[in-house]
Amino acid sequence: MQKIILTGDRPTGRLHLGHYVGSLKRRVELQNSGAYDKIFIMIADAQALTDNADNPDKIRENIIEVALDYLSCGLDPAKSSLFIQSQIPELTELTCYYMNLVTVSRLQRNPTVKAEIQLRNFETSIPVGFFTYPISQASDITAFRATTVPVGEDQLPMIEQTREIVRKFNSVYGETLVEPEALIPENEICSRLPGTDGKAKMSKSLGNCIYLSDTEEEVKKKVMNMYTDPGHLKVTDPGSLEGNTVFIYLDAFCRDEHFAKYCPDYKNLQEMKDHYQRGGLGDVKVKRFLNAVLEDELAPIRTRRKELEKNIPAVYEILKQGCVAARAEASKTLADVKAAMRINYFEDEELIQSQQERFNQ
Repeated sequence: MQKIILTGDRPTGRLHLGHYVGSLKRRVELQNSGAYDKIFIMIADAQALTDNADNPDKIRENIIEVALDYLSCGLDPAKSSLFIQSQIPELTELTCYYMNLVTVSRLQRNPTVKAEIQLRNFETSIPVGFFTYPISQASDITAFRATTVPVGEDQLPMIEQTREIVRKFNSVYGETLVEPEALIPENEICSRLPGTDGKAKMSKSLGNCIYLSDTEEEVKKKVMNMYTDPGHLKVTDPGSLEGNTVFIYLDAFCRDEHFAKYCPDYKNLQEMKDHYQRGGLGDVKVKRFLNAVLEDELAPIRTRRKELEKNIPAVYEILKQGCVAARAEASKTLADVKAAMRINYFEDEELIQSQQERFNQ
């Protein structure tokens, strides 16, 4: 069996460092590993519309932002198919068939759906499209026969829902669909990077994001305003690492070679942490170091993005070609699904012949 990845993002805004450490950087590593036969990366605009139906321009405008972030981070259209979900109509048809295999009560029990409904205050008025998006996600995954789906731990219930749909379909109609496995981040820090204000999650609405497309000046301003230890009032005061956003970011991004380059007082991060905890190390110095580390990571991304922005039609062409490749794959799966369900009327010559014989009697 081929090893195939399906992953993606909702185009509700520019991508930020949380996306980068949580998924983007890992995707590039997986893409370049040579361990997978096919990689499909989806811009999930149809899913984004389930809770943005009244503002389609928001989704439309952010398609190109996400595509630019993908390409500038190193996703390569020669190795990965980058496509737009709404341009693959086979996904919608598969969703329709899968809906008959899932009960309302099962969707209501999905922990991820429950959390998302609460987050968006949909308790009293849930759009049907939003409520059923786990089924749509199962369509996305199975359409490409994905064996591997990189996700955070909070998305594991969604993958399990897909696995249930696959098992149900195969038990009713015969072995047709591939049951996927989740691939969660190896590094716990990468599963969820906090916002610059110390909140649990980066959020555009909270204004606590560092975007991949931010300028050098914008990144520096956000880093210098970052939440640290509120009890660390003087340089001489012992500092706490718990909940200290600056050190959480350093855990995620810095390497030993950064110290030789930007902060030779220390050999590694542990030495800096020890000094901070015993007192004598100020937040400003640590933040300046973090800013240098982030600039090391973001400068090449920023440079590539500026080059890509000079030829936007070429970026749309990459997405168009990715959609062609994705649709070709999805159409094969849909044909197999319809054959298994015995609704491939015009392709089933045996059916047509048997009906002819019936009427000839």
